Amino acid sequence: MTPQINDVNAPTLTSPLSDWIYYMQQIHVSAIDMGLSRVLPVAERLGLVKSAKEDAYVFMVAGTNGKGSTTAVISAVCQQAGYKTALYQSPHLIDFNERVRIDGKPVGDQVLIDAFYQVEQARLACDLTLSFFEMTTLAAMLIFAEAHCDVWVLEVGLGGRLDVVNIIDADLAVITNIGIDHVDWLGDTREKIGFEKAGILREGVPLIYGETDMPHSVRSQVEALNCPCFQVGKDYDFILPDSGRSGLSQSDLEAHWQFSGAAVTMQLPIPKLSLVNTTNAVAALLASPLKIEAADIEAALAKVTLAGRFDARDLLGRHWLFDVAHNERGMSFLLSQFVPLWQQHKARYPTAKLHLVFSMLADKDISHVVELLVNSNLPIHTWHVAEIDHPRAAHVSELIDVLKQHQQSAIITYERLSVIGEAVAATTYPEDLILVCGSFHTIGEVLQPLV
Repeated sequence: MTPQINDVNAPTLTSPLSDWIYYMQQIHVSAIDMGLSRVLPVAERLGLVKSAKEDAYVFMVAGTNGKGSTTAVISAVCQQAGYKTALYQSPHLIDFNERVRIDGKPVGDQVLIDAFYQVEQARLACDLTLSFFEMTTLAAMLIFAEAHCDVWVLEVGLGGRLDVVNIIDADLAVITNIGIDHVDWLGDTREKIGFEKAGILREGVPLIYGETDMPHSVRSQVEALNCPCFQVGKDYDFILPDSGRSGLSQSDLEAHWQFSGAAVTMQLPIPKLSLVNTTNAVAALLASPLKIEAADIEAALAKVTLAGRFDARDLLGRHWLFDVAHNERGMSFLLSQFVPLWQQHKARYPTAKLHLVFSMLADKDISHVVELLVNSNLPIHTWHVAEIDHPRAAHVSELIDVLKQHQQSAIITYERLSVIGEAVAATTYPEDLILVCGSFHTIGEVLQPLV
């Protein structure tokens, strides 16, 4: 008998998407269950491994931070170049459909339901249980295979070696960076975490490595598998042009950056995403055999965006900045961008106050993240705090305890994140700036009622 962890009635092909999402969250013992032994038989029954190998060029992106923006840029350029492009990212901010895109557009509810149904039938036939992420990832791959996409751009969910995405052999691998995160599953050192992320490598498959410091655990895998390796700062890099030497006008300087590789140098428009991640994406595209022209990269970078990544919006008559930074490295990077932005904002609006909407998951290093925010010397006027609607959420009391240890600003708590947007807008002034950060879930729950 197929093991069912909870007694939940299975949805049908005519059930709404919300029923499928709920069902898949209930049928396995844990939300995170790393390993490929359960998922591979189901994937093989669906023919997914064979389909990906035969029909598509696969980019696979792992890393502690920057996976979303890296995959977004790769996808946008491939689409611009005329390839039918599949993009898989996680988690979503508002609608689950955001995770599964073809040519930049989220797939429809019925497409997802049909795929979920097929995965469920294969799971039952194999007499196995799968986690929510395993079920949904298999469904995304099935959708891409049935749509005969030319290029698959896959974001690894957690680690690499044991993540369900790794059932597919990448044609080109990207590791954006390696930081300390998810220590309960990946280990508590960069060497241990690097070993897990290097699990996406395959014999002879190129690797784009997006930071200058490579752990030995990654290097040894690169050498053992004879992977051509291209590393930022060594084989390629980005440069912001110097007005005295570039020959560009001031307006061009403010709008362009330079990609520099062994065989090519390009002046490119500055995107709305991280330049480091964009540089890694461009390096990956150029290392692939795809027919990518400089004009394709330029056109894509001029318009690519990613919700929740340094995402500035004017809502309810207020200035907002949404960013999913949720660990020490991510928060450091956010602050490197946000502090200058705040200074510019303050110069324009001298009476402006800075408000912070904040919440995190309990398994993150909340203390270090808060410490970074406090030590940035940003004049945070008020912290607005509520508990994330998630089983792994940090309790409000835990958040308050950490905040009181590190700072003296005012703290306001709310029953739930979904009410914070209107409440903060009603108690602030039009010139104020509101930063929302701490988790993908924080951004999604605050943003959903506002859009």
